[in-house]
Amino acid sequence: MPRQPSLRPGDVAVALELALRPAEGFVPLAQAVGVSLGEAHNAVRRLRAARLLAPDQRRVTATALVELLVSGVPYVFPGVLGPAARGVPTAWSAPPLSELFSGADPVVWASAGGNLRGQTLTPLYPGAPSRAKARPDLYQLLALVDALRVGRARERALATTQLRKRLVS
Repeated sequence: MPRQPSLRPGDVAVALELALRPAEGFVPLAQAVGVSLGEAHNAVRRLRAARLLAPDQRRVTATALVELLVSGVPYVFPGVLGPAARGVPTAWSAPPLSELFSGADPVVWASAGGNLRGQTLTPLYPGAPSRAKARPDLYQLLALVDALRVGRARERALATTQLRKRLVS
């Protein structure tokens, strides 16, 4: 009997990177997301099975991806908030939402290289904190996804608008 493919948290990051750069080869894709080459291949296979990628291509079906991000990710990969620590800003503490929520309590991915102290959030996948400097556009999308994972109604609504603007248009 065939196994049921299930998306993993890192697959979301692979889908976001492919939405940004659809023609990217597997080696640059793996490096951009901060996963192994095998993980990148497996993520693409699972994304195809989930119909988030066009068949026989690595082009993201943007409307389906946004639907997954808004309606699925907060329930399948819920955010886990922890104690305050120094880290990399995420959710409403990171661009592009940070301009709108300048007085809000900060949320960070715990990291020794971080520049902000705030309540910690377990990253969607382990490689997420290192994306802030390596891939700023991917980092911003991951931060928007975190706003969906732990935000209140206003943060989620603004994150949804930003994701639609960046991925669908």
